[in-house]
This record gives sequence, C-alpha cells and structure tokens, in this order.
Amino acid sequence: MILEGDVMTEGNIATALLKFSIPMILGNLLQQLYNVVDTFIVGHYIGTDALAAVGSSFTLMTFLTSMILGLCMGSGVLFSMFYGAKEHDKMKVSFFVSFVGIAIFSIILQIICLLLINQILVFMNIPGDIYKATYDYLFIIFMGIIFTFLYNYFASLLRALGNSKTPLVFLAIAAIINIVLDIFFITSLNLNVAGAALATTIAQAFSGIGIMIYCVIVKKELLPEKKHRHFDRAIFKKIKDYSLLTCVQQSVMNFGILLIQGLVNSFGLVTMAAFVAAVKIDSFAYMPVQDFGNAFSTYIAQNKGANLEGRIKAGLKVAITISTIFCLIISAIVFIFADKLMLIFIEPSKIEIIRQGAQYLQIEGICYVGIGCLFLLYGYYRGVGKPGISVVLTIISLGTRVVLAYVFAPFFGTLAIWWAIPIGWLLADATGIIFGIKKEKWLSNKFKEA
Repeated sequence: MILEGDVMTEGNIATALLKFSIPMILGNLLQQLYNVVDTFIVGHYIGTDALAAVGSSFTLMTFLTSMILGLCMGSGVLFSMFYGAKEHDKMKVSFFVSFVGIAIFSIILQIICLLLINQILVFMNIPGDIYKATYDYLFIIFMGIIFTFLYNYFASLLRALGNSKTPLVFLAIAAIINIVLDIFFITSLNLNVAGAALATTIAQAFSGIGIMIYCVIVKKELLPEKKHRHFDRAIFKKIKDYSLLTCVQQSVMNFGILLIQGLVNSFGLVTMAAFVAAVKIDSFAYMPVQDFGNAFSTYIAQNKGANLEGRIKAGLKVAITISTIFCLIISAIVFIFADKLMLIFIEPSKIEIIRQGAQYLQIEGICYVGIGCLFLLYGYYRGVGKPGISVVLTIISLGTRVVLAYVFAPFFGTLAIWWAIPIGWLLADATGIIFGIKKEKWLSNKFKEA
C-alpha cells in the first residue's frame, strides 16, 4: 500500500501547489548553497583567481548534473502519472527500471569526466592562471557525481508521490555539513579550492546515501518488490520517452549556459569573477519559480493520470498568478539592490567587478517574469506527457542566447551577452504560449472548469 498523500489531486489548488513547492524551493536553495558557500569562502579567504576557478567549475557541474537531474525528473513525471491513476504495480516496475538505467548512466558519466578532465578544461577556455586550481577543484567534485544521482533519484521518487519535505531535511543537514567543513578545510587546514570541493562532495555523499537509506528502511512500501524487479519493454519505452527528453531539455539548457561561460571567460578574470558572482545571485533570485515549475509538473502529471482535466486548467491559471506576483517582487529587489547584492561575494574595493556584475543583474532582473513563465511552460508540457515541446522551447531560449551573444559580443562587449539571455526567454515564452493556445486549446472549452 502506498502511503503518500494525494496532495495534488484534491483540495484547494493554490494551497496544494504552495505546500508542495515550498519544501522543494527551500531544498533547491540549500542545494545551491553548497556552491554559494564555496564561492563566499573562496572569494574572501583565498582570492579572485580561486573565485573564478570555482565559478567556472560550478557552471560545468551544473551542466553535467543536469543530465542526471533530467533523467530523474522525467522518471518522476511517469511515477506521478501512475500514482494519480493508482497503478501502483506499474509504478514500482518503473522505479526499478529507471533506477538501474540512470545508475549505469551516472557511473559512465563519472568515469568519462575523470578520464577527460584536461580536455574539458581546454574546451572551457580556462586561463592558465587558474588552470591548476580548477583542475584540483573539479577532480574532487567529479568523485561526487554518483552521490548526486542517489539524492536526485530518491528525491524525485518521494516528490512524485507528494512528499517534498523529506528531501528538504537531508539537504538541510548536508548544507550545514558543507558550511562547517568548508570553514575547517580552508581556514584551518589551508586546503584552498581542494578543501571547498572536498566539503561539497562529503555533504553530497551524506544527502545521497542518507535519503537512499531512509527510503529503504522507513519507506520500503514505496520500493519495488521481487515481482516488480524485471525488465518491462512497454514501461522502459515510457521511461525512455519521458526521461531522455527531459534529460535533453536540461542538458541543452545548461550546455547553452556553458557556452556563454566560455565566451565570458574570453573577456578576462575581472569579467569572469563578475559573472560568477552575479550568476549565483541570479540563480538564487529565480530559483523559487524554477522549483515552482517543477512542482507544477508533478501537479499536472498526477491530475493527468487521474483524468481531472478541469483541475489541470484551473491549476494553470493559479500557477500563472503565483509565479507572476513572485517574479515582479523579486525583479524590483534585484534591480534596486544589484550593487549591494554583489557585495555578498565581492569585496567593496573591487569596483569594476561590482560594476559589471550589477549591470548583469539589472538587465536580467527586469525580465524575471520571462523566466518564470518559461519554467511553468516546461512544467506543463512535461506533466501532460509532451516533454518534446519543453526541449523545443529550451533550444529556442538557449539557441537565441548563444547566437546573439557570439554574434554581437565582439561589437558591444558583455552588454550583448547580458541582453541575449532575456531575449531568449521571451522568444521561447511566445512560442510555448502560441502552441498552448493552438494545440492545447487553452482558450477553448476543451476543459470544463474545476
């Protein structure tokens, strides 16, 4: 018997979405805290060069782990659909098949990264001044890829069934571990960037292994029994369709960011440091709407599985309202306090770094409604079983960003890179909305009001 609650298919929609999404938001903020703590301590205790090394590594790791995250998220959508339809046996078979498949992928990815680390650094245009520091940091971080898989898989499993609080608990403890070890390794043992990487990897190991043990011991009713542990071709096809497309979507999104990082690196260490700090702030600013979009995907998938189409349409309206209000508030905060926010990571004496970072934040900040809308579109199309549309929207967003940045940066400098990002968001939004109106019949009477 599956004991998780049907939180997405009944009751007040706004309450259900917020109760489910808030632990996810807090959890992701804590996950990002791993890298933010590294950035803060490295920037203040080691220096600008080390900050640039950690920042470039963060972008790369975001890209690599996004592939694992995408596979887990895609499987989670399928779990939610089976759960909403109360097909628990199929759900457990999908647990088994997806776990084996994603585990194999994660191990192969880890091995490839460790073997090709030098080639990866060359591809990223890492300057010679910070090459060794970046190498030292990444080598240790790569060792933690398997822990990233464990956490994200079991977190996706629990969230798909309506439990977003337990993943938060493990991340909260891991964040504390990371902070304590960061300070100890860097300030007491003088391990420099290697200490920051080691602290992060140990914290990731705790969250990954910890949540796995929790599911095995405390929530064993969720896990596949002997009769479920077999290969099912039909379910494998569904997992492949959902997981691979979501993986592609996440990977394309972060590969585009990686290409932008490479372009930024060509402008020198000052611009690199500004970009690193600003992106951290930027990520924190819109992270809540990203996780709200992921929560919305679970909501849509469960109600799709339960054939509650009226509730899907009503949920779309509620989600748009909540996301828009939040984005407007956070846009105002970031725009007004951009230079002050840069001081979190950068010393006041680094005037040019602060200036470039604040310029980036003000341009991105006035356009957060665009990224908020895009995350909702991703969540909706994944939830209704059309992850391919999310891939298309991602390609439009990131393709526009990369093309505009590389074409115009030689003429307009970093300003072209900063503006290319929100332009990509808005074009993808327009495409997703037009598709929804024409193909999903958002403005028709296809769905009755819930």
